[in-house]
Amino acid sequence: MPHALKVAVQMDPIQGINIDGDSTFVLMLEAQARGYPLWHYEPRHLALSGGRLLARAHPVTVRREKGNHYSFGPAETLDLATMDVVLMRQDPPFDMAYITATHLLETIHPRTLVVNDPASVRNAPEKLFVLQFRDLMPDTLVTADREAILAFRRRHGDIVVKPLFGNGGAGVFLIRAEDPNLNALLELFTERSREPLMVQRYVPEVRQGDKRIILVEGEPMGAINRVPPEGEARSNMHVGGRPEPTTLTAREREICARIGPALRARGLTFVGIDVIGGYLTEINVTSPTGLQEVARFDGVHLEAAIWDAIERRLSAR
Repeated sequence: MPHALKVAVQMDPIQGINIDGDSTFVLMLEAQARGYPLWHYEPRHLALSGGRLLARAHPVTVRREKGNHYSFGPAETLDLATMDVVLMRQDPPFDMAYITATHLLETIHPRTLVVNDPASVRNAPEKLFVLQFRDLMPDTLVTADREAILAFRRRHGDIVVKPLFGNGGAGVFLIRAEDPNLNALLELFTERSREPLMVQRYVPEVRQGDKRIILVEGEPMGAINRVPPEGEARSNMHVGGRPEPTTLTAREREICARIGPALRARGLTFVGIDVIGGYLTEINVTSPTGLQEVARFDGVHLEAAIWDAIERRLSAR
């Protein structure tokens, strides 16, 4: 690049991150190694005023040192239009605050490159965007209608019920064909939210693992297999899933080839997809993870590939 890129990172509080697992942390380390000055702010520190998108931000340096992994400079009001890149990296839930942040960042993109593209993040929530590729998925129902869900279980037997906009495996239930708790569970979901649920045919191959595949500009660049712990239907590392090294099957490469062009066209530079038993279950575009696990198993640092892709997008402009 012709100059050191100015990079603002929109993320959750940096104080509490796990530096051994956090993907944003290694993206920041790589940017810093390339000589890019960094600023950190939280989504609540955004302000749209007089047509300018501002953020109360801190200059930040990062280091791989537990308990001392960052240093802040004095807070300043940053005009995000003066940045070269904004990384949108706060974790879901994908709620109205998240959606509002995408609208605010749209006011500066693409003059300031926002990664991932904020309009595409808003329009491609992981459990809905994936439905554009339903022939690659297990049979799936999205509804708030109790009778439709009961009929789906009668058809399939064992099902998985999950909130449409959750993350990290929170609120995901395996309901067996004979489980008497489905009605009570649906009542609980209905009391908490008016949102529809996602219901999927249970894929028993999840016992062998749920594969997270990292795609950069639509190309598969690395993967890990996440194996659920004993007595647990979920494989997310947030709930004790065990990461293992893995390679891609022909079917998984076919899935990546099918979805890759759609990801590139939407400005979704860094994406993590989930594949169970040869079925695509989610396309994660809101703060995907897995970079450090891939690096540990394969020695491949995909944060470098992501910054290379960002630089190419900037050069192409």
